[in-house]
Amino acid sequence: TIPGRDAEGNVGDMSGIAVGADGLGLIAYYDSTNGNLKVAHCSNTNCTSATITALDTGGDVGGGDHNSVTIGSDGLGLISYYDETNANLKVAHCSNTNCTSATITALDTGGDVGEESTVTMGPDGLGLIAYLDSTNTNLKVAHCSNVNCTSATITTLDTAGGAMPSVTIGSDGLGLISYKEGSRLKVAHCSDTNCTAATITDLDTQGNVGDHSSIAVGADGLGLIAYYDEANGDLKVAHCSNINCTAATLLAVDTGGSVGDGTSITTGADGLGLIAYVDLTNLDLKVAHCANQFCSPYLRRR
Repeated sequence: TIPGRDAEGNVGDMSGIAVGADGLGLIAYYDSTNGNLKVAHCSNTNCTSATITALDTGGDVGGGDHNSVTIGSDGLGLISYYDETNANLKVAHCSNTNCTSATITALDTGGDVGEESTVTMGPDGLGLIAYLDSTNTNLKVAHCSNVNCTSATITTLDTAGGAMPSVTIGSDGLGLISYKEGSRLKVAHCSDTNCTAATITDLDTQGNVGDHSSIAVGADGLGLIAYYDEANGDLKVAHCSNINCTAATLLAVDTGGSVGDGTSITTGADGLGLIAYVDLTNLDLKVAHCANQFCSPYLRRR
């Protein structure tokens, strides 16, 4: 038994995590036994115990491939997730630090929308959510109109596709979104804070690439994207060459077996990428720590 875990039924799918203003972890996840969105607020830094709350019990909610959580400008959690019963994008704004209750809003109800959502906090202190419109296979973006995110400016950003998006805020203060369209990795750089328009780039078109992309911003202020090359079974990384990410250095970081599915990337205290991913060959969790800003093992300076 692991202290602090939730062992009530089949729980833990589609988890998302952030560190709150209190310095403690806040985890949103799916209770597939009951079809609920649940939240665990860690009681200490090690998270050996937690306050666990069934936050949304209204139908089958919290599935849809991913739950995503960020901390708002008010210091409270903001969670984006999928309401499978009604096929809507929903948002929960925590009412307190422990997130034992929340303001819950069906933010986009136009068709089958909200799967694979990802949320971040913009420099305006408002949430920015990227997600899949499954009805039209589009990439959509919702920019919250208030801290509670009870309404939003909603934009269809790419009508060619928008699977498995990941969003961050660039060093210019604008949204940067990686996602898969067909068999390619694409990037959208928002043109404004609301992300009502974007510069869209086909970043990697070499085979079937872009599954489960995850994006962060490095110490150099440029985007760093980890993703799965399904054709070759490799973990790949794209280091953006400019703020708009209209070009990038592409590298296969791990080629040992079928590796790179389920990627998640962040930037460490050293300013370098840290990537967690699945080794499908051995059914292991693997971690790659980038040796430099490009995440290249071959970089040598003269």
